[in-house]
Amino acid sequence: MLTTNCGFLAAEIMDVIRLFGAEGDDFVHTFTHDGDNYINTIQCGSHSRTFTDTWKAEGELDFKRCAKRSAKLALYLFLRKDGPDLPWGALTGIRPTKMAYAELDGGRDFAPLFKKFCVSEDNIDIVRRVIQSQRAIYSRNRGVGEDIFVGIPFCPTKCEYCSFITAPYAAVKKYADEYVEKLIEEIYSLGNIITRVNSVYIGGGTPFCLENEQLTRIYAAINALGTGGAEFTVEAGRPDTFTEEKLAACKKAGVTRICVNPQTFSDQTLARIGRRHTAEQTYAAYHMAEKYGFDINIDLIAGLPGEKLPDFKDSVSRAARLQPANITVHSLCLKSGSRLKEHTSRIESGEIDEMIAFSREELTSAGYQPYYLYRQKYQAGANENIGWCMPGKQCAYNIGTMEEICSNIAVGAGAISKRVFGGGARIERAAAPKDIPTYISKCGKLIADRAALFSK
Repeated sequence: MLTTNCGFLAAEIMDVIRLFGAEGDDFVHTFTHDGDNYINTIQCGSHSRTFTDTWKAEGELDFKRCAKRSAKLALYLFLRKDGPDLPWGALTGIRPTKMAYAELDGGRDFAPLFKKFCVSEDNIDIVRRVIQSQRAIYSRNRGVGEDIFVGIPFCPTKCEYCSFITAPYAAVKKYADEYVEKLIEEIYSLGNIITRVNSVYIGGGTPFCLENEQLTRIYAAINALGTGGAEFTVEAGRPDTFTEEKLAACKKAGVTRICVNPQTFSDQTLARIGRRHTAEQTYAAYHMAEKYGFDINIDLIAGLPGEKLPDFKDSVSRAARLQPANITVHSLCLKSGSRLKEHTSRIESGEIDEMIAFSREELTSAGYQPYYLYRQKYQAGANENIGWCMPGKQCAYNIGTMEEICSNIAVGAGAISKRVFGGGARIERAAAPKDIPTYISKCGKLIADRAALFSK
């Protein structure tokens, strides 16, 4: 339980408390300030400490930002006294790179601020490498054009850790035809909104759950927008849904990038997390897609239930030996709505730090560079997700979405469109219902709401 005299700081403080798994303790927080001096006193049981820090704020909004930073740092230092150092220190935001970019835009190196927040040297270096990798796409697309997301929320089964709105395909197949009709209607409506398409991303779920004829119609609607040879990704998903017919249709439609998402190369883990495919099928899907000349991404997860360090090392090494254009390494996250959350209150970090360290070493040695990263609440070991790429193979969609440098126009159930103003200075959103029947019934209103957002 948390008691604070400053309500707008409560959420920030709780984020730090959760990092240490201390939600069951009683905390009393008191905040005051004297000019540029921000004073936070924290008490837990008989233990009390006061932290004074200096922050220069310009205006009310900046004052609140500085107050939040001071409170988070104070809580982190208070809890770290008897706990571990965390890799991202007191940073709790989804996008550490956005803080780094803000410092760089102000003509300052971001490292001193990150060090103040107790971020590890390794992570400061990773952020620097990510920013370097993003440079060309970041400069080209910041404040210009749009990324388009097309959501297909169907999967063969639901994985143990998954909190997406996806439902097992057998249970929702009856909605598929009508869902595709509404999705295509939404896509065609974007012709009045788009200015320059930076990238297209068809994601899920597992888009390859749909029939080839349904997918082909979706591709045709996208191409009718005049995407002009923009990067075009299909997150095909699970290896057991791949067919030559679907890959040939992707190639014909101008798809440039395909995602093969095994998460692990261990058959035992795949069965444990609810996947109905094998590592052998991952290889088959990869080589099937490789023949068509796509850039290929492979997704892996560190910290999956029951996996040990040797298992994860094997998966990373196997993925690297295939030499795909991209490899994304996620840290397992405990998400509301997942089956894992139903019987687990906290993910023990276990060997997660060694897993992440190994992936960085192994992928760097194999010629990959980190090009985007983001974090989520309740991640094992308070780590992160990092996208790695071969030189020149950065995914423009991932950079645009994670850095929020250009507008994102999203269609489908649960999709959230974001209109970015001033290169990221302000963002307004329009969200679609997650429930598939509700989405179908409200498609017309969603089109109107999106048009209103992008006509401002």
